[in-house]
Amino acid sequence: MTSAFGSVSPARRIKDRAAAVFMWGAFALAVIPLVSVLWTVVAHGVGRLDGDFFGHSMNGVAGRDPGGGAYHAIIGTLEQVLITSAIAVPIAVLTAVYLVEYGGRGRLARTISFFVDVMTGIPSIVAGLFILALWLLTFGFEYSGFAGSLALTILMIPTVVRATEEMLKLVPHELREASFALGVPRWRTICFVVLPTAFTGILTGVMLAVARVMGETAPLLLTIFFTKAINNDPFSGPQGSLPTFIWDQASDPNQNAINRAWTGALVLIGIIMLLNLAARFVARRFRPAGR
Repeated sequence: MTSAFGSVSPARRIKDRAAAVFMWGAFALAVIPLVSVLWTVVAHGVGRLDGDFFGHSMNGVAGRDPGGGAYHAIIGTLEQVLITSAIAVPIAVLTAVYLVEYGGRGRLARTISFFVDVMTGIPSIVAGLFILALWLLTFGFEYSGFAGSLALTILMIPTVVRATEEMLKLVPHELREASFALGVPRWRTICFVVLPTAFTGILTGVMLAVARVMGETAPLLLTIFFTKAINNDPFSGPQGSLPTFIWDQASDPNQNAINRAWTGALVLIGIIMLLNLAARFVARRFRPAGR
C-alpha cells in the first residue's frame, strides 16, 4: 500500500523491478539473433568489399575465379525496386485512402479489405508464378526486370495498404472537422491535411515494404531469369539482381563464389539501411509544424 507521503510498498517495488528485468531480458533475446546475423554477414562479407565488386559484373568469371563483382546485380535491384515502388505506392495509398475516408463499412470496402488480407498471405513464389503465367506465357513478353517488378508489386501493395490505413486512422477527426467547417472539400482535406499529418508513418510503412521485396528471390528467378552480364534496360531481356546473385554464388561450392555471396548479402543489407536512413531524414525534414 501507499502511505500519505507517497512512499511505495516493498511488494510493488519488487514487482516493478521484476517487470523491468523481464522487459530488458526480452529485449536482449530479441536483439541477440539480429546482432548475430549482422556480425556474421559483416565478418564474412567485408573481405570482398572492394572496387572490383562494385565496378564489375560476373560476365566471363567462373565460380573458382577471383575477382568479379555485383555491379549488374546492384543496378538491377535498384531499377526493379524503383519501378515496383512507382507502381505499388500510389495504388496502395489510394486504396487505403478509399478504405478510411470514403469506403466506411460498405460492401465494396469490405471486399477490398478482404482481398488485401488475402494478398498479405500470398507466398512470394505464387506472385512470381502468376506473373510468369500471365505476363510471359499468356501475353508473350520476355524475361525482364519489369516483369520482376510486377511480381514484387503484388507483394508490396498489401503491406503499404495496411500501414497507410493504420496511419490514416490515427489522424484526429478534429482536423478533418475543422477543415470541413472552413468549407474545404473532402479531397483537398485529404491531400493537404490528412496525408501530410500521416506522412511520417506512411513513409515508414513504405520502407518496410521495400525492405521486404528487396530481398525476394523466388519471384525474380521466375520472371527476370538470370544473367551475369550487365543489363541496364529493365524492359528488355534477363536482368541481374542482388537476391539472385547471392543465390547463384552461394550455390557454388568454390570459396571465391561463397565470399562473393557474403559480400552481396552485406551490400543488400547496406542498401536497405541507407534507404531507411534516407526515409527518416525526409520524414523529419517534411514533418508538419507542431508535431
